[in-house]
Amino acid sequence: MTEQISPVTLAVSFADLTPDLVLDAVDSCGLHCDGRLLALNSYENRVYQLALDDAPAVIAKFYRPQRWSDAAILEEHQFVRELVEQEIPVVPAIVNAAGDSLHQYHGYRFALFPRQSGRAPEIGDAATLEWLGRFIGRIHAVGAMQTYCHRPAIDQHTFGIAPRQWLLEHDFIPPDLLQAYASVSQQALDGIARCYERAGDVQMLRLHGDCHMGNVLWLESGEQAGPHFVDFDDSRMGPGIQDLWMLLSGSRAEMQSQLTDILVGYEDFFDFDPRQLHLIEALRTLRLLHYSAWLAQRWDDPAFPAAFPWFNSQRYWQDRILELREQIALMDDAPLWPV
Repeated sequence: MTEQISPVTLAVSFADLTPDLVLDAVDSCGLHCDGRLLALNSYENRVYQLALDDAPAVIAKFYRPQRWSDAAILEEHQFVRELVEQEIPVVPAIVNAAGDSLHQYHGYRFALFPRQSGRAPEIGDAATLEWLGRFIGRIHAVGAMQTYCHRPAIDQHTFGIAPRQWLLEHDFIPPDLLQAYASVSQQALDGIARCYERAGDVQMLRLHGDCHMGNVLWLESGEQAGPHFVDFDDSRMGPGIQDLWMLLSGSRAEMQSQLTDILVGYEDFFDFDPRQLHLIEALRTLRLLHYSAWLAQRWDDPAFPAAFPWFNSQRYWQDRILELREQIALMDDAPLWPV
């Protein structure tokens, strides 16, 4: 589930990433911090807002060691720059005078971003959903123009088979629940496979990858009014519906209405293949399997037990088994619309 890191001496954890090192790293890029540093809510990476002496604040993202290769990080930076060139409201990594967007300091790789303000969108408003749909359609239109070479896809193997196997082999599941989890997770994978079979050969394209409402900031007024999409760190190849289903919530009727509003805007810029509707619950199930493995693989990071104290308890795994059983039933339901 990781990629080969470039052959330089890199840190192996965040253990030595102190506030002083963060400030010195940003200073090494020619930006002079005034000492004010705010840690932001991020667990996969370490992200900080830093005030500068003579310029607006910047965001510094320190990448988790051993997760992405340099090439994979730069591939994401390039995709976001392509979106900026098309005047799509995203937040790109800052490029220095030498053309570099990825930096290294004392073994830590990091990138700098302009600070983007905003609030969460109003998902109950049809006009807001249509607006979101227009920009996601534009993102996908650009994403379909090229492919990623260094980032794995969101698919049955990377988000389902591999994380399940990792969990079964690393003693995180209580022994008395291991057989039940192994059985129900295999049934879930079988249901996912049926969903993919019904969907057929849908187009794969470069995605945001983690397009939930926490990664969309809304500005109320001015030239930049509307949604701004942030944090493409999980950007991968995948079916376009991956960037749409996480915007849906509520009852089946409510999700149908929300998706209708989103697609009104989306299809102004990119065609929507309705066969992808077969994948919504499959992708939701894949995300659940991947999330449990993600937590387990990060459990030696002290930030994770502190932030997720409920993980790896007997109750946690009991709930995951019940959750997967519910998903197995949902994956056999008809899609939101007839296909």
